[in-house]
Amino acid sequence: MLQKVIRKYLFALVCVAALIIPGAHAQETTESGEVYPLWPGTQYDPAIPTHQQVLGYAPGEKISSHSDMLRYMEALTQAAPDRMQLHEYARSWEDRKLIYVVIANPENLKNLPALERDMQGLSDPRKTDISKADALIKSLPATVWLGYGVHGDEISSTDAAMMTAYHLLAARNSPEVDQILANVVTFIDPMQNPDGRTRFINHYETSRGLLPDSSRLSVEQNQAWPGGRANHYMFDMNRDWFAMTQPETIGRVEQMQRYLPLVVVDLHEMSGNQSYYFAPPAMPLNPHLAPSQGKSMELIGRNNAKWFDTFGFDYFTREVFDAFYPGYGDGWPTYYGGVSMTYEQGSSRGLVFHREDGTDLHYRDTVRHHFVASLSTAEAAAQNRQELLQDFYNYRKSAIREGQTEKVRSYILPGRRDKAATTKLAGLLTRQGVEVLQADKSFKVCGASYPSDSYIINTAQPAKRLIRTLMDEDVSMNPDFLKEQERRRTKDYPAEIYDVTAWSLPLMYNVESIVCDKTVKENFPRATAALFTPATLSDDKATVAYLAPWGQATSARLLTHALRQGLTVKSNDKAFTAQGKRYPAGSLIFEVLHNPEDLPRRLNSIAQLTGAEIHGVNSSWVTDGPNFGSDNVTRMIAPKVAIVWDEPTSPYSAGNTRFVIERQFDYPVTNIRTEQLRSGDLSRYQVLILPTSWGSYQDSLGKGGAENLKAWVKRGGTLIAMGTALRYVSDPDVGLLSTHRENNYQADEIDDVSPAENGRIKGTLLTSAQDLHQATTPAQESPDYVPGVLVKAKTDGDHWLAAGLAPSLNILVGGSDIYSPLRRDAGHNVVYFQGPDDLLASGYLWEENRRQLAYKPFLMVEAQGRGHVIGFTQDPTTRAYLDGLNISLINAIFRGASHSQPLR
Repeated sequence: MLQKVIRKYLFALVCVAALIIPGAHAQETTESGEVYPLWPGTQYDPAIPTHQQVLGYAPGEKISSHSDMLRYMEALTQAAPDRMQLHEYARSWEDRKLIYVVIANPENLKNLPALERDMQGLSDPRKTDISKADALIKSLPATVWLGYGVHGDEISSTDAAMMTAYHLLAARNSPEVDQILANVVTFIDPMQNPDGRTRFINHYETSRGLLPDSSRLSVEQNQAWPGGRANHYMFDMNRDWFAMTQPETIGRVEQMQRYLPLVVVDLHEMSGNQSYYFAPPAMPLNPHLAPSQGKSMELIGRNNAKWFDTFGFDYFTREVFDAFYPGYGDGWPTYYGGVSMTYEQGSSRGLVFHREDGTDLHYRDTVRHHFVASLSTAEAAAQNRQELLQDFYNYRKSAIREGQTEKVRSYILPGRRDKAATTKLAGLLTRQGVEVLQADKSFKVCGASYPSDSYIINTAQPAKRLIRTLMDEDVSMNPDFLKEQERRRTKDYPAEIYDVTAWSLPLMYNVESIVCDKTVKENFPRATAALFTPATLSDDKATVAYLAPWGQATSARLLTHALRQGLTVKSNDKAFTAQGKRYPAGSLIFEVLHNPEDLPRRLNSIAQLTGAEIHGVNSSWVTDGPNFGSDNVTRMIAPKVAIVWDEPTSPYSAGNTRFVIERQFDYPVTNIRTEQLRSGDLSRYQVLILPTSWGSYQDSLGKGGAENLKAWVKRGGTLIAMGTALRYVSDPDVGLLSTHRENNYQADEIDDVSPAENGRIKGTLLTSAQDLHQATTPAQESPDYVPGVLVKAKTDGDHWLAAGLAPSLNILVGGSDIYSPLRRDAGHNVVYFQGPDDLLASGYLWEENRRQLAYKPFLMVEAQGRGHVIGFTQDPTTRAYLDGLNISLINAIFRGASHSQPLR
C-alpha cells in the first residue's frame, strides 16, 4: 500500500514537472508504474491534458465508458479550442450523446463552414467546372473520417480514438503529425454505439474479480444475452447504412453528407486469436467501385504495413471482409466517392485474453494497434491530398457521364402498387444525397404514361453509382469468384460470401420501379426527404362510417393508433365496393355510432400523423362484397403483444421485430424471458412472438414449456414463429405446426449404410470423384446454406391472413431451412415461393436450393383449438428493411388475434 502511495506521489510530481517544463515527455504511466508508449520519441505539449490527468488511468488500462469518453473529449476541446471542435450529431435510443470531433490546424478549423461549402461544390461537376475544381483541389485539405466502436463489445477502438485525438493535438516534434495538420481535417467519431458499449461494460465490471481473468471460460470473456454488440433495439448498425433505420445511423449519414470525407475508416474487432486486418478487401468487389478507389485502398494499406512493420505488429489483408454489400460502414461511403475501409483488431474482450497459441493479448496493445492504424491512415491522406481530391471529383464527374451513356438512364416510381412505400423509398434516397424528382403533372417516357406525383430518378447525376447499387434488381458478382464458390461447394467447404447477395430497395419495399433507357427531361421539382405525406379526411361530416383501404404501412399505423385510443374498428375479410370505391380485403371500418362523438377529429389527427387515406360514407350499403355486419367482417381487438427475449433467441431477430412493431408501427410490446414460458400465466397476452433462434427452444422450454404454450394457443392465443423458431413449433414432440423441416433432397436418395454388429459396412465400388462425393454425403444433410437472396413468392388472396398483401412478394431467404407445405386438412399455406424458373429475384442462389425451395411455404397458419399458430419460414423483420413484408407481420399480429377466439 505504501509503495502504491509513493508511486502516485512520484507520478504527481512528474505531471507537475511536465506542466512546468515545455516540451516534456508525457508518456502515460499505468497504475503499476509501467510506461505506456504512445509514439516513441515524441514530445508532448503539457498544455494538452493526458488520459491519466483527466480520467485517472492510462490508455488501455481500463475500458473507457461513454461518460469517460465525453469527459476526455470535452477536456481536449477546452484545452485547444483553436484546433478541435466537438459536435453532437444524434442521441441514442437510451438518450446518450453521439458526438464527433474535428481536429485541424487553426486556419482549417476556422474555415470549416467554407470546407463544407467547397466540398459540396467539388461534389457536383455540373456546377463546378474543371478550372474551378482545379483551384479547389490545389487549396482544400483532405478529409478523413475515423469511426470507432459501431459494435459495442468491440472495445479497443474508442480508447484508440481518444489516443489519436490527444496525439494530434499534443505531439510536438512529430513530422507525421505536422504533415497531417497541414494537409488534413480529421473527423473522429469515437463511439458509434454508446448503448451497446454501456451494456458490455456493465457486464464486464460486474464480472471481474481481483485480477483480470484471461481464461476464455471466465464470465468476463462470456457475455450474457444479448451481449454488447448491437444497439438498444439489437441492430447490427454496421448493416444499417443505406437502410437508415436507427437514430445513430441517421445522424451520422446526415453529417457525412455535409462534408463528404475523402477517406472513411470503420474500426472493429474480431476473434482474439487473430492479429490485425486492413485493406485491400477480399473478393468479391462491388462492380460499381471505381479503379481509383481500389488504388487508394492499396496505397493506404501499404502505409499501414510500413508502420506495423516498424513497430513489429502482425497483420493480414485480402483474406476476408469483402467490399460487395453497400450497407457496411466501409461500404456506403464509397458510393458517394470516398475511399472507405474496415480495420479489424483481434479482441481481448476485456483487459487480457489468453490466445490459443499460449500468449496473452492485452487490452492496451489492441488500443495501440488501432491508434497506429488511425495515424497511419491520416498520414497517407496527407501525403496524397491532391490525388484524393482529384479522384473524388473525377468519380462524381464520371458518374454523370455514365448516367448519360449507359442503358439505364432513369427509374420511374409511379406509386400505383403502394404509394406509402414508394414515398418512403424516395425520401430515403433523398436523405442519402440522391436527386429525386416528383412529377407535378402526368408525363410520358419510354412509350408509357405516368401519373402526377410519380417519382423520377435520372441517373445522370453525381450519385449515379449509389443509385444503381441500391435500385438495380441485381448487382452481379465476379464470375470467377462464383465459379470458385461452386468448386468449394463440391468439397463441402463454406462459401466465402460474407453477407447477403441481394438488397434491391424496390424489391425489398415491393414497389413498382420502371427502368427506362431515356432521361426524363421535364422540369419537375425536387422531392423532399419526408418519409410519408400527412393526410386529412376526405369528408369529416360522414353520417355512417369512415373507411380506410388496407395494404399500406400508413393504414397499419392508423389501426395501431386507433386501437391505442380505444376506437372501435372493424375489418373485412373480403373486398367490397361502397359509394363507387373499391376497398380491398382488410380495409378498416370506423362506424360513427359505435365510436366517440369526436371521431372525425381523432381520425383527422391520426391521418396527419400517419398519412393514412380515410374516406367518409353516408350509407352502409355495398354494391358487392360483405356488408359491415357480415360474418366476413371482424371486430379488431387491441391485443397485448409479447415477444420472447433471452436465450436461445437471436438478439437481432428479437430486437428488430420489436423495433418494427414499436417504432415503425407505434404499438407497445412486452418482452418475456424464455424461461417464463415454462409455467408462466400467459392469459394476459393475445399474441406471442417466437423470434428466430440461435439455439434450441426445445432445450430451453422443455416439456412444461411446450404444454404451457399449447394450452395457451388452444384457449385463443396467437403464436407467431419466425425463421428457425419453426424448428421448435414443428417438432413432433411439440406439435404446434404440422410442417416438417426438409433434408437436402439429394441426401434423401442415399442408401442407408449403417454398420453391422461387427462394425463393418457393405463394400462399395467407387469409380469417380462424384462417387466419392456421394459416398461421403450424410444421410441426414440439410440443404446448403444460402448467404441471402431475394426470391419471389405468391399470395393466396382468399385467406384472411393475406388481406392487403400484393399478389407477389419478395422474400429475403437465408440459411438452410426449407419446410414442407401444410396439408389442406391441417392449415393453409398463405404465401408460397414461386416455381423454380421464376423463383430468383436477386442475388446468387445454389441450383439445388432453387429447385428444392420452389412452391414451399413462406407464411403458414394452422388453427389450434380457439387460437392459431402462424409460421414465417424466413424472418420478415431482418434489419427492418423488408418494408414489403410488414403488412404480413401486422396481419399476423392484429388479424391473427382478431380471428382467434379467446374468452372475452
